[in-house]
Parts: sequence; structure tokens; C-alpha cells
Amino acid sequence: MVLKKASLFDIVELKKICTDAYAKNFHHHWNENGLEWYLEREFGDKKLKADLTNRHLAYYFIVNDEKPAGFVKIRYNALLSGVSSEAVELEKIYILPEFKRKGMGKAALSEIIKSLKKQGIKTLFLSMIDSNTNALAFYKKQGFTWHSNTRFDLPYFKEELKEMHRMVIDIN
Repeated sequence: MVLKKASLFDIVELKKICTDAYAKNFHHHWNENGLEWYLEREFGDKKLKADLTNRHLAYYFIVNDEKPAGFVKIRYNALLSGVSSEAVELEKIYILPEFKRKGMGKAALSEIIKSLKKQGIKTLFLSMIDSNTNALAFYKKQGFTWHSNTRFDLPYFKEELKEMHRMVIDIN
């Protein structure tokens, strides 16, 4: 597994892995027409171009045997209540289903944490659907702890899935 930072030159490939990885994992989380709406909102050309030119955001391909297996999106200079130091948000980490359970998520997260540690970042946090027990177990195993509850309040998203856990890890 290798992490490869995405640039504007990678926008076609990035859009494909983002939409594929998200849709294949979370298509059942959306009401009618919601998935298409969300994919365009988060991974449309205009949004990806804006994100890739924003110095506070970074996308990485998760690459396995020279094939994209997933992606990571990081938000620098993120705010987290109760944390006085600069924090970074692990905004998205999605892996194609055929690459799951092979240690790629763990390896990608480990590489991200090592990189952030070298940069002097002290805190990494994320938000995840509270009923996603597999993700909760994964993040706990990696050292994340519960920080607070939040809500994913977007149209078309199934109401019963909107409750979220915010989790945090001290990396320095």
C-alpha cells in the first residue's frame, strides 16, 4: 500500500476513485436521488478543483499494486471544541470493497499519522456514523477515543443514520 498525493492533473482518476469507493460502500445510506446529488456535491469537477487548490485540504490515493484501492481526504487547520492546539480532520477515508480487510485502511491511517506527527500536528479527529460498528471498532483499535456527538444533516440522507460520533487521537 502506498499513499500518493493527488493534484489537479489527477482530477479524472480522483473523481473516479472517490465516486466508486463512496458509492460502493454507502449507496444504501441515501434516499431516492440522494446518492447522485451527494456524489456531484462532494466529487463533481468544480468541487474537486476547488478542493485540490485549497491549501488547507489534501487528497491521497490509496494505491495497491499500482491500482487505486481508495482515497483519503484531510482538512488542515480544522477546529475541534475542547482542543486548544491545531487539529487536522480526517474528513474521508474510503476503500473499495474488494480491497477491504487487507490492512489498507490501517496502513493508510498509519502513514497519515506519521506525516502529521512530522509536521508537529498534535490532534487528528474524524466523524463517523454512530451505528457503523465496524468503523467504530476499527478506529478504537487504532487508538481513537470518543470526543462528542454530532449530526450529518444533509438532505436525502436517511434519517436513522444521521447521528454521528466525533472521535479523536492524540498523535504527538
